[in-house]
Amino acid sequence: MAVYAVGDLQGCLQPLKCLLERVQFNAEHDRLWLVGDLVNRGPESLETLRFLYHMRNSLVCVLGNHDLHLLAAGCNVERLKKSDTLREILDAPDAPQLLDWLRQQKLMHYDEQRNVALVHAGIPPQWSLKKALRCAAEVEQALRDDNLFKPFLDGMYGNEPAKWSNGLTGIDRLRVITNYFTRMRFCTAQGKLELKGKEGADSAPPGYAPWFSYPGRKTREVRIIFGHWAALEGRCNAPWVHALDTGCVWGGSMTLMNVDTGERFGCDCDEQGRIRGSIAQP
Repeated sequence: MAVYAVGDLQGCLQPLKCLLERVQFNAEHDRLWLVGDLVNRGPESLETLRFLYHMRNSLVCVLGNHDLHLLAAGCNVERLKKSDTLREILDAPDAPQLLDWLRQQKLMHYDEQRNVALVHAGIPPQWSLKKALRCAAEVEQALRDDNLFKPFLDGMYGNEPAKWSNGLTGIDRLRVITNYFTRMRFCTAQGKLELKGKEGADSAPPGYAPWFSYPGRKTREVRIIFGHWAALEGRCNAPWVHALDTGCVWGGSMTLMNVDTGERFGCDCDEQGRIRGSIAQP
């Protein structure tokens, strides 16, 4: 059995199919790990979600900010933005089935045998592995609870609190956990978030740095696979940390990595997230 992890899909289905064919992925035996942001911006969000649902027994999936945005729009369509490409999902006859499957997915996955964590954006430097898993479980419970689901999504948006505190409660607590796992790029060593910057690792505002760069990071002995940060172009100078978002939807490439060997496969894409015509192996 081979285990592969793939970067942000964002509705770019053809490059994913290309990569799975490239490694001769067998859904009966192999497993595919998804770093989140399955949908939005790309040309085939609905088709991508249907494709993944069909092979759901072969997947491990963590949620990204675009996936949570889709769930929120499913509860209140007015949350859709002009740049979103999610309407086709919400209007589809199988939307309830697809969205219900999505809300059952994780915020963080940890493979104990491999000592590998899978997240969308990252793990804040002040959290241990156990702390991160406990906090992720709180949001996962809110998503799956019929009484908490809509209130959580209604209150999910926002940049405050900017830093974790054990004393946080209610929606503020869930919001900062969600921001760490799905939106974080730059933060302080104590985990104070700066959520405006989206450029490369060397563009951090004064007092901030990429979350993975702190030498005292408590998860530094855990291999971490993440997406979200296309401007890194799949590179980060941190041991045991693997960045897989290589900007497929922005005219970059989609990256697939063998989790056990670290071998990477790339599919070059145009600015519409479709295959450019060549397969690269970074």
